[in-house]
Amino acid sequence: MIVKILGAIDLAASIAFLMLTFSFQVPVQFLVFCAGLLFLKGMFIFGGEVLSIIDLIASACLILSIWFTLPILLLWIPAFLLLAKGFVSFL
Repeated sequence: MIVKILGAIDLAASIAFLMLTFSFQVPVQFLVFCAGLLFLKGMFIFGGEVLSIIDLIASACLILSIWFTLPILLLWIPAFLLLAKGFVSFL
């Protein structure tokens, strides 16, 4: 059950990245919410795993996207990595 909740966090963050990629107006509260949950998840599971480092980097990208326009590559890569992680957690 906890794996599905963590996967839902990944899916929500990937939706935020995809909304930024396609230039939708993303509410700042949603970006901060997703970034905070990813950061908390990355620190909670932080034990040298590659997947938790992905969460921390994605969280930093979401926070930076509030103030700056990030290159499209920095939006696509975390979007697909988080989408894959979230999808696998529901299998």
